[in-house]
Amino acid sequence: NAIFLDKNLVDSIVKDLQRALIEADVNIILVKELSEKIKKSAFDERIKGIEKKEHLIKLLHDEIVNLLGEHREIKLKKEQNKIMLLGLYGSGKTTTTAKIGNYFAKRGKKVALVGLDVHRVAASEQLKQLGDKNNLKVFIDLKEKNPVKIWKNFEEELKDYNVVIIDTAGRHSLDSSLVNEIMDINRVVSPTETILVMPADIGQAAKSQASDFKKAVDISGVIVTRMDSTAKGGGTLTACAETKSPILFITTGEKIND
Repeated sequence: NAIFLDKNLVDSIVKDLQRALIEADVNIILVKELSEKIKKSAFDERIKGIEKKEHLIKLLHDEIVNLLGEHREIKLKKEQNKIMLLGLYGSGKTTTTAKIGNYFAKRGKKVALVGLDVHRVAASEQLKQLGDKNNLKVFIDLKEKNPVKIWKNFEEELKDYNVVIIDTAGRHSLDSSLVNEIMDINRVVSPTETILVMPADIGQAAKSQASDFKKAVDISGVIVTRMDSTAKGGGTLTACAETKSPILFITTGEKIND
């Protein structure tokens, strides 16, 4: 038990942990904070022997939960649930829109998908194809270039559905035009959930992306896509810690049930 006070052992545990977290793209500052906490705890004289080992294991566990966020599920309301997806280009929003639709449809909900990405021509068509293939009702308007008008045109019809999932536009970066568009859509839709979709391989850029989106609208959760890639998702997980946004789903492939 005394070995737990051995500085070399503690250092090597901390080094291994640092290596694993940094390789997984966890933010360097967070890794440093975690290391300091563990060292401080390991050399806390008030905790004796075997308890110290238990204490360190618990500390590690708690800190990693802290990093990844608490478990949370989407709790559906009795009335209408409006789930809005946000994210940059290529994050996988459109596919994820269909996946969540399918997830709730399989659980007996009356689901509608709404395409409000007016910038990427293929987005609405892609959503329509995914909907048709999986028996999900899709609302799109290929002619209208204003997402707010599209929503207002369908709003009455959508009242018949108890889960409405909204695909929004992405950009290469969260520029002011995207922020304004998101805020406009957010205002008319009043979503019950606003979910940020982020690819697992985003790396360190996740932190600024998450906080930028969080400044624009209140993010209630995150979906991590492409977890089937070589990425370990640490950047995305860090971003969740940063924005206090729990991870709701992880996607592991292209198919509807992944």
